[in-house]
Amino acid sequence: MDFSNFFNTDMLTSAVMIAIPALICITIHELAHGYAAYKLGDNTAKEMGRLTLNPIKHIDIVGLAMILLVGFGWAKPVPVNMHNFKYPKWYMAVTAFAGPLSNVLLAVIIIFIFMLLPPPFGGINTLFSIYLSTEPNLVAMIIFRMALLSIALALFNLLPIPPLDGSKVLLSLLPQKAYYKVMHYERFGMIALILLMFAGRFLGINIFGRIIIEPAMSLLHNISVLFSSVLG
Repeated sequence: MDFSNFFNTDMLTSAVMIAIPALICITIHELAHGYAAYKLGDNTAKEMGRLTLNPIKHIDIVGLAMILLVGFGWAKPVPVNMHNFKYPKWYMAVTAFAGPLSNVLLAVIIIFIFMLLPPPFGGINTLFSIYLSTEPNLVAMIIFRMALLSIALALFNLLPIPPLDGSKVLLSLLPQKAYYKVMHYERFGMIALILLMFAGRFLGINIFGRIIIEPAMSLLHNISVLFSSVLG
């Protein structure tokens, strides 16, 4: 995601502050997919060594480079064989939803810990300084970005566009024959997403900023305020 409007840092620092949260968020996301599939009867991810917190197992080099360069990227998808499921359509939907759900839970945990930390590493005042684009502690910025990216990743993947997770949840409502027919062409959806991203850049419209980052910021702010009121 593009965070250049939030912080004024040099390129190396900015890359680190994006790469570290990105690696953690995509690792949790993909692990959640694999673990859900494993619990529902598909051992594919386990047999291929993808049920791990090792980010190297989940990195797609091109996808990570895209995150750093243009603010849009992807991880290496966890392999899932839906034919191993007792109820392929429905279990695939649960497996798909596990990824975004894990990112929301991760963000909630991160913000809760952030609110408990003393300044300048955390706390409500540090959070407000980040929102106001001042210069908070580097650790605080990385923690904040991790929470923001985690929510943004969840919202992005919930878009009902193949091959994103939201499409698998939505498509599970289709009749069996139509479901498999649409799934067969889902790979073309990623091409459409990339073209949409670059079209937005060319036209000077931050499409994903409007539909992903702004709602993610709003949700993150509401969670922070809630925890602040609860913790006093």
